[in-house]
Formats: sequence, C-alpha cells, structure tokens
Amino acid sequence: MGRLKRLDGVRGILAVYVMLGHALPLTSAPAVAQALVRHGEAAVDLFFALSGLVIAVSLERFGGYFWPFITARARRLLPVYFLVLAASIALGSCGDPLRALPWAGAARDIVSPALPAPLWPHIIAHITLLHGVIPQAVLPYAYVTLLGPAWSLSTEWQFYLLIGLIAPRRLGRFAVIVLALGAVWHLLPFGPLFSRAFLLDAAPYFALGLASAAWLRGQRRTLLPCLIGACVIGLLAGPEKALPPLIWGGVMLAQAKPWGALLEHRALTYLGAISYPLYLVNEPAARAVALVLGPAAHGNALLFSVCFLPLSLALSLALAAGLHHAVELPSIRQNKKNLFPVIAPPLRQ
Repeated sequence: MGRLKRLDGVRGILAVYVMLGHALPLTSAPAVAQALVRHGEAAVDLFFALSGLVIAVSLERFGGYFWPFITARARRLLPVYFLVLAASIALGSCGDPLRALPWAGAARDIVSPALPAPLWPHIIAHITLLHGVIPQAVLPYAYVTLLGPAWSLSTEWQFYLLIGLIAPRRLGRFAVIVLALGAVWHLLPFGPLFSRAFLLDAAPYFALGLASAAWLRGQRRTLLPCLIGACVIGLLAGPEKALPPLIWGGVMLAQAKPWGALLEHRALTYLGAISYPLYLVNEPAARAVALVLGPAAHGNALLFSVCFLPLSLALSLALAAGLHHAVELPSIRQNKKNLFPVIAPPLRQ
C-alpha cells in the first residue's frame, strides 16, 4: 500500500502540532503564535480518523481474527505507554513547574499541579486503560490526571475492542452505524456524565476512518455522507469540532492527487513513524525541562522561553526516537511474523 505512506506524513504533522500545542503555553510566546496551535483536540480527532482507517486495515491483515489482532496492538502500544506513564507519575511527584512560571497561567489546562489523591485508583484506571470510561462523578478528571495525552489511548482502546469483537465485513455500513451512534450521543444529554475520552464522543471521527478504508477499497458511496454527517455533528459541539472532517477530506484527496506526494517527504514520514511515542512523551518532557529551567530563570520569561522551547522539543524528539527504535520497532517486527493471510479484498492502490 505505497500510497498510504502519505498517511505517515499526516501523522507526523499532527504529532508535531500537538507537541507545539503542549509546549508554547509554557512560554511567553505572543498570543497569536499560541492561538495557532491551540486546536490540539482537533488534531487528536484527526488521529482518531487515522486510527479508524489503519485499524480496519490491521484487522484485515490478521484475517479478521480478534485475538491475534488485539494481542498485536497490545504488544506494540503498551510497552511504550507503561514506560511513559511511569515517568509521568515520577515527574508529577516532583512539584508544580508553573510555580516558577507566573506568565504561564494558561498552561494550567495542560500541566497538573500535583498527583491526585488518592493516587492508586488513578493508577489502576490508567494501567487498565479504563480512565476513559469511568464517569466523572466516580473519579473526576481521571482521564488526564497522570498522563494527559493518554486519554486518547483509552478512547482508541475502546474502539479496538469494538471493531475487533464485531469484525465487520462491510466497512461502509459499519461506518454509518458508528456515525449514527455518535449522533445519538451528541444529541442526548448524557455527554457531561463522561469525559471526552469516552468512545461515543469520538465516534464520528472513527466513522470517517472506517468510511475512508471502504473508499480506498473502491466503495465510494459512504465517505461523502460520513464527512457531511461528521461536520453536522461537530457543529453541535462547537465550530472547532467541525474542522477535523473538513481537513480529513483534504487528507483523503491527498492520497490520490500528485500534490499529496509532499507528504512522502522523508522527514515527515519519519516523524510519522515515531508519532506514537512522540505524542505520549512530549508533555512529560516539557514538564521535566520546565521543572529544571523554571527556577533557574528567576522569573525572566524571555530567558526561560528562549531556552525552554528548543530544549523541550529536542528532548521530546530524542526520547520518541529512542522509544521507537528500542521498544516499538521490535514489537512491530514480531507482529509481522504473526500475520494471517488476508481474507478480505485488498485495498486499491
């Protein structure tokens, strides 16, 4: 599937966008610059659409068998996740980096002041990846208490279980069902009971990915209605939520148009290859750098910002590359050995 390499470029762009969105609020960067990267949640919605497409293909590669599929996903995702989770918990016990950054009040939505108390329920929720399905009244803000970016991992894990257990043969029809579930969820007053990490909140974007997988197979009828439906559902939640479906339409066009070859640039595809550990590690890396540089800057916002931004970005990239090569790649190679013969029709090239 050579053409689908362009999705790696998209994944790399999104990971860098999220990384900048986590780092810039800690600096004294102009409000205009910070506004450009404040749509991190929209970027994650696009990650969900990517997951819908890629996971449909992945399940197909395992012959539609659930256990080999989910085992392969666990082998690839969980080692990196547990390592970053442990590091994030350790950093959370080191204090609040924003105490030394009086200019970074807007970053409080990203940087928690301390570990939650009691701690063990949150640790158990994160280890089991249930922090996205726990009602807010039971364990408030459990989806972001220990490792902020991990909320979307819980959402994706819910989707893996759903599609793995159902193993749909007709992706287009399944995409419409998932989209309808998302529409019902956004119309009914149940949303506030759960966090944004609950699967049905992200259902329209997963539906886009499923419809796109069907589109690449040559089933052309589903994608456009799903794009329109996801836009309408997004408008119910706010204008920003309608943005990902519009961007996703451009992403799918890029798979077939000559100008989409820009997404195959080596730098972008490598960023796409390390995007999963980069997405998870960038927030703890920024916190670690801020904990060290904040007191050393002695309240000098410009000095802190000039040093913090390149250091935090470089540390995030270095850690992500190390985790990818040392932990993620061996799992990927092992998974390739366990592939089943493809049963469903292959995606069109």
